[in-house]
Amino acid sequence: MSAERGEESTTAFNGKQPSFQSKHRLDLRPESPQRPPKVARVEEDPADERGEGEVKVEKVQSMNPKPRMQRYLVAVEYIGTRFAGSQQQPNQRTVMGVLQEAFQKFVGQPVSIFCSSRTDAGVHALSNVCHVDVERISKRKPGEVLQPHEPSVVRRAVNHFLQKEGDVTVVDIRSVPSDFHARYKAQERTYYYRLLSGPESLSTFERDRAWQVPEELNLQAMQDACKVLIGKHDFSSFRAAGCQASSPIRTLDELEVFESVSVPCFPCLTDVALIASTDIAKETTNGSCEGFGIRKAHRCLVVKARARSFLYHQAGNEFLV
Repeated sequence: MSAERGEESTTAFNGKQPSFQSKHRLDLRPESPQRPPKVARVEEDPADERGEGEVKVEKVQSMNPKPRMQRYLVAVEYIGTRFAGSQQQPNQRTVMGVLQEAFQKFVGQPVSIFCSSRTDAGVHALSNVCHVDVERISKRKPGEVLQPHEPSVVRRAVNHFLQKEGDVTVVDIRSVPSDFHARYKAQERTYYYRLLSGPESLSTFERDRAWQVPEELNLQAMQDACKVLIGKHDFSSFRAAGCQASSPIRTLDELEVFESVSVPCFPCLTDVALIASTDIAKETTNGSCEGFGIRKAHRCLVVKARARSFLYHQAGNEFLV
């Protein structure tokens, strides 16, 4: 997620249903200063992919009552393999739990983080957005409230405390008004699912980052099927049993399938492997080593789904169908 519509980037994968979630386009416009903060009523639930938390009240009290409390919009990327999901859970390692702990080490007091989209266990994100309120307290004079930190300072400090984790990083931070809410201001969410087609075993570098399909896939048939689902529909048959959304009506703005180049490692390393293989072949007289050690590439298809909100497991089920 990001504050602007840009290249897609939240990734969602797991070993069975690899997917990417993209940058969320957000509405950063502050509410009118003459009126209390509001969350506008919408026809569709602006909640995350679980379909939870419809907007049932019009007025929402600001969660930032202190004048020196600064609200930050935070974009994070993470590898979801070792996480039990993004939302905090008792006795579980979660993305928000790790991020919250890093913020608390930086500011020296408890903080609460509100995420725009929830991701399940094993799901990766290139850019998932959340917001957090931070009050800067003087370390020399406890109790004295100072001017808020610059976003760049917060980013460096939090990433310092995240270094040991190794699988979550803050990619961007900016200051936002106190009435900004990462979840309700999100304008769209995007998921990517990567499929590797072919009988060859999955590369170690693709583990937990793609779903392997041994059979050959019909790209044209998949593209035709996507067109049927685009638009406003009743997606009851696509949501999971645990979905708490009151309405199954959603508008799917984009659903497409396209072929992509699958490179599980850096191109420069691929070049090195090719050169090494060539050198080995030159040392033989019968050429039996030609191509030795070079993995055959899979055909890579990418499914992209974009909408303002999804029902619980809707995006994944659309991908499976």
